[in-house]
Amino acid sequence: MRTYPMNTPQVDTGKRKSRSLTFELVDQLSTEIQNGSLSSGQKLPTEAAIMARFGVSRTVVREAISKLQAAGLVETRHGIGTFVLAQVDTPSFRVHQNQLSTLHDVIALLELRISIETEAAALAAVRRSDSNLRVMQDAMIAFSNAIEEGRDAIAADFQFHHEIARATQNNHFADMMNSLGAQSIPRARLETNPVVDETRLAYLRRVHQEHENILNAIAAQDAVSARAAMRTHLSNSRDRHKKGASSHH
Repeated sequence: MRTYPMNTPQVDTGKRKSRSLTFELVDQLSTEIQNGSLSSGQKLPTEAAIMARFGVSRTVVREAISKLQAAGLVETRHGIGTFVLAQVDTPSFRVHQNQLSTLHDVIALLELRISIETEAAALAAVRRSDSNLRVMQDAMIAFSNAIEEGRDAIAADFQFHHEIARATQNNHFADMMNSLGAQSIPRARLETNPVVDETRLAYLRRVHQEHENILNAIAAQDAVSARAAMRTHLSNSRDRHKKGASSHH
């Protein structure tokens, strides 16, 4: 099997690091908006306050706010500040945290994701822009860096899948992924141990390899291979959790 170096520097690593921090900040702030910690109409803290709280640069804060604006979560009023927007057009379909409390719930969600994301990958292969591809590559590098640093890379994992949905150029796919949120990554729900041991590291590296296979097919605009690679990736996750379920009986 072909193996890939986990940390191949392709461009300025400082820029890559900044992008991975941006994804993580977007994930944190999105979660706070969606769970009501930051409520509709509330003014976001100042750039300086966000920088201090999350330990990130001004550039990272500005890029994150720009992404939140693009997602319709906030708006910036010049000279006044950035405000949380009312989520009036939030899709009615929503997976709530209490619907993901058991292994059975997580397996059921993976079945839904297989049906949606397999087709999304095929469409993304045909329709993706160079910009979509760059964001997928950035998310892959953020994922790789996180696991090598002993973190579980959930934000980068979700960002990769979310960008594939966006690359379909069909908003319904992106809206569906938004509705699922980062909690749809099984590790976010079931595995609370923050320590990444050797077994977990091997698993995360396999996930990274599966992501690489999906990305290569989308980059090559090969819809058949992209569909197959995504099905393999999500089916492997489903089967791994089914094995976990049977071992609990």
